Amino acid sequence: MQKDAPYRIHALELGPMENFVYLIEDRASGTAAVVDPAWDVPQINALAERLGVRITDILLTHSHHDHINGIGEVMEAHDARIHLLKPEARFWGQQLARPELHHGGDHIQLGETAIEVLHTPGHTPGSACYRLNNDLITGDTLFVFGCGRCDLKGGDPEEMFQTLKRMREGLPADMVIHPGHNYAEKPTSTLAEQIEGNPFMCFREVDRFIHYRMIEHDRIRDTPYRPEPCDHGH
Repeated sequence: MQKDAPYRIHALELGPMENFVYLIEDRASGTAAVVDPAWDVPQINALAERLGVRITDILLTHSHHDHINGIGEVMEAHDARIHLLKPEARFWGQQLARPELHHGGDHIQLGETAIEVLHTPGHTPGSACYRLNNDLITGDTLFVFGCGRCDLKGGDPEEMFQTLKRMREGLPADMVIHPGHNYAEKPTSTLAEQIEGNPFMCFREVDRFIHYRMIEHDRIRDTPYRPEPCDHGH
C-alpha cells in the first residue's frame, strides 16, 4: 500500500483453513468493504468498530464455503451490497439479496477508492481478483509461492495456466499480492518475487503445468510454502 493511497487494507486470519479476510478502509468516507467474509464475523465487526468505519460492500473472490460462510451474518449487521463476477454467480447458483454482478474490467467505487475487478478463472469459473492501485487481493487464484487447487468442482487447470500467464505478463512486477490463505512463510509478496520463486508461475507449456498442478505438486510440497528457484525453460 502506498502511504498516500486513499485506502488501507487490513487482514484478519480466521478459521481452521488459515483464511485471510480483508477489510478495505476508504479513509475519506469512513466506509469499508469486506473481502470474503467467513468464520468469525464478530472479529470482522470488531475491527470495523475499532477503525470507526461502516461496512457498505462485500467483495467475493469466489463462492467456496470457506470464503462465504459469514455473508449472512455480515448482511444482518450491515446494509451492504454483495459484489461478484457474473460467471461465479451462475456457477454458485445461490439466490442473493442485493447482488451486484460484474464483468472483468469493471470498477467498484468505495468512497474515493477505485477497485478494479479482474476475471481470473481456474480455481472456479468466476474467480476474481481485486486491484487497488498497486495492491491485488487474489483469493485462491494466486497464493504466496502457490496457487489454488483445480481439482474441486469448477476448477480448470488449463484456465489457471492462462490466468497466471496473463498476470505474469500483464501486471506490474512491484504489485503486492494479498492471498486468500496464509499458506506461506510470509503473508504478502510482490509479483516479481512470485515470478522468480513460485513454481506455478514458471511454466511455459500448459501440459507440464497441468501435470504439476494436478499430480505432482501435492506429493512433493507442504506448507508453509517457500520460494523455489524457477526453471524458466518449463
